[in-house]
Amino acid sequence: MQIRKLLLAGLLGISLLGRAQGPTVTSWVINTTGLTGYNCSGCSTPHYGTIPANIQSVYYTSTDAYIKGASIPSYNIGPWVGNPNIPSDQNATFKITLNPTPNTGTLTAVPMGKAGVWSNGVTIYNPRDGFYWDTTTHAFGNSMGVTAAWNRNAYVYEAVSFDACLGHPDQGGSYHNHVNPKCLYDATATTVHSPIIGYAFDGYPVYGAYGYTNADGTGGIKRMTSSYVLTTATTRAGGPTMSAYAAGSFCEDFVYTSGAGDLDVHNGRTCKTPEYPGGTYAYFVTIDASGVPQYPFVLGPTYYGTVQAGNTGPTGGHNIVPTGATQYIPPTTGLTELNSGIDNISLYPNPVSNNNIQFHTADNTSDLNVSIVDFQGRVLINHHYASGTYGADISLSAPYLITGIYLINFESNGRKLVKRIELTEE
Repeated sequence: MQIRKLLLAGLLGISLLGRAQGPTVTSWVINTTGLTGYNCSGCSTPHYGTIPANIQSVYYTSTDAYIKGASIPSYNIGPWVGNPNIPSDQNATFKITLNPTPNTGTLTAVPMGKAGVWSNGVTIYNPRDGFYWDTTTHAFGNSMGVTAAWNRNAYVYEAVSFDACLGHPDQGGSYHNHVNPKCLYDATATTVHSPIIGYAFDGYPVYGAYGYTNADGTGGIKRMTSSYVLTTATTRAGGPTMSAYAAGSFCEDFVYTSGAGDLDVHNGRTCKTPEYPGGTYAYFVTIDASGVPQYPFVLGPTYYGTVQAGNTGPTGGHNIVPTGATQYIPPTTGLTELNSGIDNISLYPNPVSNNNIQFHTADNTSDLNVSIVDFQGRVLINHHYASGTYGADISLSAPYLITGIYLINFESNGRKLVKRIELTEE
């Protein structure tokens, strides 16, 4: 966690301020500059940002947070091969409890459609694609509202229509991800704990792919692995044949096997995280070593916690913010420049609107570590330059780096320099 130690003075103040309200209130990508989204230059009819992007507002009471968004990210989305649907402003307000509780009774099935919300307001969808095998007619049927034994795997049947960010719109215009939202955060940052990238509708956080090796926060960082194992069965009881539909085509082809991975039947675990040092239940997105999504992708077939009414179903996600709720305003002014011994580093252009920002220093006799951090303290980009080789471009082309204010940290031989940069639209 060496990089996080660079967040001195001003950034530490932000962390302490956010802690007062709690991660359920502070972990959202809030649009404070009027950004618009749904940019798709490769679509059959090109479209350029007209819908409000990311989270529009966050309100909270003593019991709940209210998250308003359009389900449109600020990064580019589309095109969607073979998918005729068009993203639209969902004007959603999701209600997330501040006090999640385990469900000790009958577990709640993760529903078709909306199952949670990513930190940028885009909706989290379940692992199914909306069709099931009807054991009576021996054909596929639409599974909305149907409890079925064999449900099609969305990644198998719909991945062809996913864009580069692994999302697509549904018939109602809701842009969503069934699997790891690869443009929302850096899933290649394998040496730091992944950030909170959303919340499930039972109120528990959803993290990226990497967490502490041990649930008590020790043992370094590792990729969290699913405990669902692909079946070795040669038949499906009442279902389609294996010869016609290979193993993995249906969600039920994956069998929960306790201890096979890091995560439980819900695709989460009780553990310590940077935002919850005292421990919490948390879901993790699951991918393999190459970044390929692994079932159940985000949430398991059932939720771990008690699910509140108002978020799921065809009319879900249109909660009313109660009178007297407090609006959360992200403290961007705390991003201050600091210097503890590194001199003569110039940084340009700033603001920057393209994919690279240049830096130069007269002293390159020691190794230099350069990281870019957002106002929540998340390390988004990390570069290491060997002595004698730096004084060049820093790539800002990672898709998870959206327009806004960031800190860029330079560390060399025990000395630190922190500068503030602004990334703008081209």
